Amino acid sequence: MTFWTYMLHCRGGAYYVGHTDDLERRVAEHRMGQIPGFTQDRLPVTLVGSDAFGTGIEALEMERRIKGWSRAKKMALIRGDLDAISALAKDRK
Repeated sequence: MTFWTYMLHCRGGAYYVGHTDDLERRVAEHRMGQIPGFTQDRLPVTLVGSDAFGTGIEALEMERRIKGWSRAKKMALIRGDLDAISALAKDRK
């Protein structure tokens, strides 16, 4: 089974990070406002990134890691800019 960590861009410019075992279904639920909380109040949402993992634990760990990142680091991840991610990580130390 595949598990996913995903990032949504929300109305107002905020980012939401979550994990799931069914990416297509979960993103559709967010888009329809069926997930109470953060995204429901910030529709519309757009999927801007996702990564596949072999276990739910790995996907959850990545979700928690990304949630702790700065906005700049999240944007670098979306762009696939690994150099910027590394530089931003060093700046925090």
